Amino acid sequence: MREARLLQDARIGHPRAALDAGAVREAYRRWAGVYDEVFGSVSGPGRRRAVAAVNGLPGTRVLEVGVGTGLALPLYDPRKRVVGIDLSRDMLLRAKERVQAKRLRNVLGLLEMDAESMAFADGSFDVAVAMFTATVVPDARRLYREMRRVVRPGGQLLFVNHFAAEGGLRWWAERTLAPLSRVLGWHPDFALGDLLEDPAAAAEILPCPPFGLFTLVRVPQPA
Repeated sequence: MREARLLQDARIGHPRAALDAGAVREAYRRWAGVYDEVFGSVSGPGRRRAVAAVNGLPGTRVLEVGVGTGLALPLYDPRKRVVGIDLSRDMLLRAKERVQAKRLRNVLGLLEMDAESMAFADGSFDVAVAMFTATVVPDARRLYREMRRVVRPGGQLLFVNHFAAEGGLRWWAERTLAPLSRVLGWHPDFALGDLLEDPAAAAEILPCPPFGLFTLVRVPQPA
C-alpha cells in the first residue's frame, strides 16, 4: 500500500507522495491546535502582503480559499465581504472562534468545502486568494481552474505560496522531503508549474519575506 502512494512525476523526476482529501484532513487535524504558533510568524509577511493586494483591488466580493484558522481575516478592509472555505473542520472551528472574538462583521461565511470542487456559481466573486493552499491540495491545477470559474471576468486571482528552489541545498532538502507529503500535509517540492500550466499568465510574481521564502502571484481574469 505504501508504494501505491508514491507517484513518479515526470515533471519533477523523483517520487512524490500523493495527497488526497483524507490525508489533508488528517494532517490538519493534527496541526490545528498549534498552527498559529508554528506557522503564524513565518507566514505573516506573505499573508499581510496578499491581503494588502486584495484590499487594493476593485470589487468587494472576496473568496479566501484555504482560510485555515483565519489568521488573515482581521487584515481585510472592512468594506470587503469575505467568504472563507477550508477542507479541515478543525481549522475552521479556530477561524470561527477568531471571527467571533474580533467581531469581524465583514466575514459573511466560513464553509467546509473542497477547493477543487466548489459549490459556488460561476463568477460569484471579484477576487479569490489562496494563501499557502496550492501546495496542500491534491491537484493544484484543478484548484486554479475552480478559482478561475468562481471569479468574474476581469477579476483577480492571487496566490501566496512556497515554490521549490531550482538548485542548491534548499532544492536537495525539498526533494528529500517530497515522499513525506502525506505526513506533512503539503508538497515541499511544489513548483510554479504545478499550479499554472503557463506561468506567463501571471501579471505579477513577487518574492515575499522572510528571505523570499514565499512568493505572491497575481493572475488577472480575462475581461
